[in-house]
Amino acid sequence: PGHAPVQYFNRLPRKCESDVVFVLDPVIASSKTTMAVIGILKKWGVPKIHLVSVLASSEGLAIIQEAHPDVYATIGMVDGGLTSGGILLPGMGDCGDRLFGTISSTQEEDKDDDSALVVPPGKRK
Repeated sequence: PGHAPVQYFNRLPRKCESDVVFVLDPVIASSKTTMAVIGILKKWGVPKIHLVSVLASSEGLAIIQEAHPDVYATIGMVDGGLTSGGILLPGMGDCGDRLFGTISSTQEEDKDDDSALVVPPGKRK
């Protein structure tokens, strides 16, 4: 379900001088994004990776543990399953929208109404 993750930004130095890296992912559903990040970090040469997440699906967590048994994980709660679209249920909604204020409470009630869209002001003038 879903699409492959897209790398938008990577500013890792050429040489890895880190002993441990903490990967912070608020919600792990299918684990595709987390698996991509772990792969990038291992290729870069990180010796120890620690995954921290508020919520994870049991399916996504099992995929990570099977592929990367050397990655440590601290998970707040393991949630039920995924929908056919790869959405974690019951989940907690879109963390990015909540974090950056890109959706209002009225828009959550009526997702077809664009008039309530909240756009954070830009820093550039």
